[in-house]
Amino acid sequence: MSTTPQDPPTLHVDTVVDVPLERAFRLFTERFDEIKPREHNLLAVPIERTVLEPEAGGTVYDIGTDGSRCTWARVLAYEPPNRLLLSWDISPRWQLEPDPARTSEVEIRFTAESAERTRVALEHRHLDRHGEGWESFAGLDSSSGWPLYLDRFRAATQRTAAGN
Repeated sequence: MSTTPQDPPTLHVDTVVDVPLERAFRLFTERFDEIKPREHNLLAVPIERTVLEPEAGGTVYDIGTDGSRCTWARVLAYEPPNRLLLSWDISPRWQLEPDPARTSEVEIRFTAESAERTRVALEHRHLDRHGEGWESFAGLDSSSGWPLYLDRFRAATQRTAAGN
C-alpha cells in the first residue's frame, strides 16, 4: 500500500489485490459493509450495517441498531468494473454536510495488473470545497482513514479467495 501526497486538497492511497478486476470491483461495492469500519459512525447508536447502493444516483448510508439511518455519501458514478465515484457529504466538524457545493469527491479506480491481480487507487479530492477547517481531513490518509478501508478491502478479498 502506498500513500502519496499531491496538491494539498487531494489524498491518494492505493493497494494491489490478488483477484481479477471484475471480482475486485464487485467485492468492493457488494461488500462495502465489511470495508467501512463500524467506529466511523455519525449515528447516536452503533452501526448495524452500511449500504452502498450500486448505481449512479444511489447513496451510501449507515443503519443503526435502532433502525436510524445516516446517509453520508452519494454515488456520483458507478462504472463497473473500473470506477466508483462518491461524494463525501461530511463536514470538517464530522457532521453531515447538506450543501453539495461544500462536499468533496472520493474516486476509486480499479485497474487490472494481470488476469488475477488488480490495482485499486483511491483519490479523495476537492477537500478545500468543505471550506474552513478542510485541512483537518488530511488525517484521512493515516492508518485510521482511507488506508484502513483498503486494508479491510484486501482482507475481504483474501477471505473470498480462501472460500469465506
